[in-house]
Parts: sequence; structure tokens; C-alpha cells
Amino acid sequence: MLKNSSTNQQLNLFHSPLSQILDMNDSLIALANTIDWQIFENRFTSYYSKEGRPAKPIRLMVGILLLKQLKNISDEEIVVQWKQNPYFQYFCGFNELQIVEPCHPTDLVYFRNRIGVEGMKVIFAMSVTLHGEAAQESQVIVDTTVQENNITYPTDGKLAIKIINHLHKIAKTECIQLRRTYMKEIKGHRISLRFFRHPRKIKKARSGMKRLKTIAKTLIRDMDRQFNIEQHKKYAEAFYLYMRVLLQKKRK
Repeated sequence: MLKNSSTNQQLNLFHSPLSQILDMNDSLIALANTIDWQIFENRFTSYYSKEGRPAKPIRLMVGILLLKQLKNISDEEIVVQWKQNPYFQYFCGFNELQIVEPCHPTDLVYFRNRIGVEGMKVIFAMSVTLHGEAAQESQVIVDTTVQENNITYPTDGKLAIKIINHLHKIAKTECIQLRRTYMKEIKGHRISLRFFRHPRKIKKARSGMKRLKTIAKTLIRDMDRQFNIEQHKKYAEAFYLYMRVLLQKKRK
């Protein structure tokens, strides 16, 4: 069930409205008055049911996501800053000071899942517009000196787990009955890999990594025996890549 997102709220007798307290020439307020919020209302209303517990207003959720993009902060931080910043509250359609957080950070995750990829594209297009000419730069300079490299090495155990998951999907798609799926054993080895850096458990982690590669190779051979000519041609390239990854070793 969707709450009314209208900003025309009844005035409080004991509190002055934000429109009379804040600087109406502030850039954030100017943005709030410039954005056509009805676009989001019309686009996202269909994702809500008329039954059940009332949901958060669409303008509130969209406004928080836009502020998150503008300030480049996390879901947890934007929720806390929203409570502390009356300009954020006005941007999201509130004309009275709020003393509680607008929602739980996980509500932003649920909202993104609700509107899907297409809905996020609409919000992203609006955030690009808000950034102005800076968003149109042909070259972006990013400082990654303290950013951890997103590299998966050939000897990483999670690569073997990914290959096994792909093989299971192929077997299900092609209706191939595997002699053994190894699901329970894989779960145990996955847990062992979490303690790879522990000095007392590194031996067990290495053993688990080696076993995962063996399981992946066994599944490949099992499926290869049951494939017909067409299936061999269809998955030849994928299986070649899997074996190439499994056989790679660190360079000395």
C-alpha cells in the first residue's frame, strides 16, 4: 500500500514550516523545486499494491537515493544525515522538521529491488542531470591509490566454485544426470577457504582449494561422457575455458 506523497501537508500550530525557516535560495532547495517529482510518481506507482502496510512515499525514497548520489555516501550515512539536515528533509517533500530517521537503510535496498533496473535508470538519468556539466566530462580522474584491487587469481578457490555452479546449471539445462553433485562437500570446503589467512588453518584451506578443483574436473569429465555431438560443439569453448582456469598455476 502506498502512502500519499503529496507535499501539501497540514501546517502544525506549534512549529514553523521549513519553508519559512530555511534559506529558499539554497541550491538544494532550488533543485527540489526544479525536479518534476510527478515523473517518479507516475512511473513507480504501478509497483505498489493497494493492500498491506503503507509503504514509504515515493518522493521520499527517490529523494534519498538522489541525495545519496549527489553526496556520494552509503545508505547508512544518508539516513543519518537526512535526520540531521532539514534541507535534505525539504528536498524529499517534508515541510516540517523531522526528528526521526526516514527509514531503515535496508528499505533503500527493498525500494531498488522493487523498481528494478529500469526504475534505477530513470533515477540515474535524473542524477546525471543534477550533476550538470560535470557529468558530461569526457575524462574522469579517479584516485584509486587506497582502493583494493578487484583481482581474482587463477589459484583462487572461488573460481573453482563458480565453475562448479556453471556446470550444475548446464547439467540442469541439458537434463543430464550427474553421478554426484558434491553439494554438501563443496559447502564444507567453501567454509574452509574463509580461514585461508589463518596460520593454523591454512593447510586445511589449501587442501579444500585443491579438492574443489578436482571436483570441477570430475564434473567436466562426467558431463563430457554424456554429451552428444551437438552438445559437445555447444559447450566446447566454455569447457576449454574452465579447464584452462583449473590448470593454471602461479608464476614463480
